[in-house]
Amino acid sequence: MLNKIEEHWEEKVKEQHIQNQNNIIKGLKIEFGELNFQTKLNNFIELQQKPFSISAFHNKFLLQIRTAYIMGSYYPALISSCSLGERILNHLILLLRDYYKETKEYKKVFRKSSFDNWKLAIDTLESWNILLPQAVQKFRELHEKRNFAIHFNPETDHNDKEMALDTIHLIQDIISIQFSAFGSEKPWILFIPGEVYIKKEWEKNPFVKNIFLPNSLLVGPSHKIEKLVPKIVVNDNFKYEEKSVTDEEFSKLRQNNK
Repeated sequence: MLNKIEEHWEEKVKEQHIQNQNNIIKGLKIEFGELNFQTKLNNFIELQQKPFSISAFHNKFLLQIRTAYIMGSYYPALISSCSLGERILNHLILLLRDYYKETKEYKKVFRKSSFDNWKLAIDTLESWNILLPQAVQKFRELHEKRNFAIHFNPETDHNDKEMALDTIHLIQDIISIQFSAFGSEKPWILFIPGEVYIKKEWEKNPFVKNIFLPNSLLVGPSHKIEKLVPKIVVNDNFKYEEKSVTDEEFSKLRQNNK
């Protein structure tokens, strides 16, 4: 909404766009203050879209990181982005390791209560097929950024803004790839036009079972979403046959009942 207005747009579209921009800017001024606002606005735009994680603490900490960057606190945003990456790795290993007791990797991680060895954590989660390939690559890039930022390098005195933006984009990509409810790269997601579901074959997968299912609703193909805000209200008081259906059958039934 904050992109530049294109000359070829119709006048009504331009007017609506300007009004939307003004409303957004007004809200940002209230949230972040008018002092040095143009810099804050530029920083806000540079951050790009905020991904939405179904795991609540990611959203909480990412919002704090983004706020630090917008306010010009680039070094705190840089270090916090790296810390959140490490926190996610720890969270996944501690939550899921007991499902992999028969693997050789388990012997390296079962005794510890926290992990600061990123290579061990990333390699372990990759071996267990918990992290998607794109997330693995992003974590390795973030690890390199983290090492450069944490250990003394004179360049950081001058490149803190650029480095912070790079690490924020990386942690946002990781959250979007691994923890959002959207994205074609997620093999456990069943897409029905306008809606997403968990594929039946993935319900017992340790990652999906512990991260996605607790944040999902069990519904039949006739359900109606009656309200979205301030919280989702779903009506599923419909009679269903007592039988199991495949994902493909569910998809057809759902599209016929929408």
